[in-house]
Amino acid sequence: MGSVFSSRTKRKEDIEMALTKVKEIVSSTPVVVFSKTYCGYCKRVKQLLTQLGATYKVIELDEERDGDDIQSALAEWTGQRTVPNVFIGGKHIGGCDVVIEMYQAGQLLPLLTEAGAIANNSAQL
Repeated sequence: MGSVFSSRTKRKEDIEMALTKVKEIVSSTPVVVFSKTYCGYCKRVKQLLTQLGATYKVIELDEERDGDDIQSALAEWTGQRTVPNVFIGGKHIGGCDVVIEMYQAGQLLPLLTEAGAIANNSAQL
């Protein structure tokens, strides 16, 4: 039984370390997309950000050694386990649907500009 307990303790420590890593990335980068390479929703968000001329950092969880821990840490922090998991200006935005809805409502460009991810507000899709 000791091994099960130590395994759970290790897992909790790994998630705590991943959470620290995630918070450092989010606080030091204007736009962060936690993604998986094969996810169509992730591709859509990255495509939109690219078309808008935004600079952003992508963390592909399926290519990260600690990707599972990062995803668990994100779920603990934001309540969202799915990808894409988008942060703009240090704030959790949400997933693909939220990002697209913000774009369609005219809220995404000003937010990206304010975060310093877009030089000006003249980008159009």
